[in-house]
Amino acid sequence: MKRIPAVLFISALLITACNSSEKKSDPTKDKYEATKETLQETEKKNPTMFLTVSGHDKHNLIGQTVVKGTLSNSAKMATYKDVQLKLTFFSKTGALLEEDAETIFETIAPGKSADFKTKYFAPKGTDSVALKVMGAKIE
Repeated sequence: MKRIPAVLFISALLITACNSSEKKSDPTKDKYEATKETLQETEKKNPTMFLTVSGHDKHNLIGQTVVKGTLSNSAKMATYKDVQLKLTFFSKTGALLEEDAETIFETIAPGKSADFKTKYFAPKGTDSVALKVMGAKIE
């Protein structure tokens, strides 16, 4: 007779222990998923934070300024396309001569780069060209 309450107590304890472990979720996994979603949202909303441009210019035989450059994507998850650049033309003394917009129709995956080349009839007296990423679309 004394065994029945002990057996019932142990059975209840085992059932409760089994049920409570099934209901718990892994907090590490939940935190990782939340961080991943936050990172993806940040990358989608701020492409200029993750896209960089570098390049150089030279003059060709017919007087055009040829700009060659590289776009790099430092994002971990977002793929960008149709990157808008601002090209700023300066004189030897650093005076602003002209600003132009250019769209580079390339798709740039996370951690990858894309080369581009564009030609302009730059204003007279142009000595250098500055490049800046203004925006991009998310693929």
